[in-house]
Amino acid sequence: MNRMDPVKKHHGRLAIPAKEGKLVSMGGIGVKFKISGDETNRAFSIVEHPVQPRTLVPPHLHHDTDEYSYVVEGQFGARIGDEILLAGPGEYILKPRGIPHTFWNPTDKVARLVEIISPAGFEKFFAEAGDLFLKGPPELEQVKALAARYNTSIGWDEWVPELTKKYKLKLFG
Repeated sequence: MNRMDPVKKHHGRLAIPAKEGKLVSMGGIGVKFKISGDETNRAFSIVEHPVQPRTLVPPHLHHDTDEYSYVVEGQFGARIGDEILLAGPGEYILKPRGIPHTFWNPTDKVARLVEIISPAGFEKFFAEAGDLFLKGPPELEQVKALAARYNTSIGWDEWVPELTKKYKLKLFG
């Protein structure tokens, strides 16, 4: 390559500092927005989830979104279909579309993971849900209706009593 060739100009961010990103709270589950789908041509988005001790995310299923989680600190339990697993720092949890799943922090310390959402779009659910939680915990039906707008079903309520008892958890909210 000739050193004088013009370099294609990039119009987006090239680095995201650790502290950067809007943070919203959904009753024990935080969402810190790191890379939006607008920055990746809708290919993926990235959020961080700080999860309070002993908090369970409601079981749900994405019809058209895959989630890839990387555990940064603490531990996470996950149920994906009939599989239950535990992951620690440096490990990944894959939550494919079309399979009901949930995850939780089974410890007494805040745990944190990075979530890659592919394709992008579901991160907008978190922004809207964060607004719902500003007024206090919303009704589950409100959250279910919002999730449905993002092609996600919340359910599998039969998992909740078993998981909350076995791992001493509380459902978010």
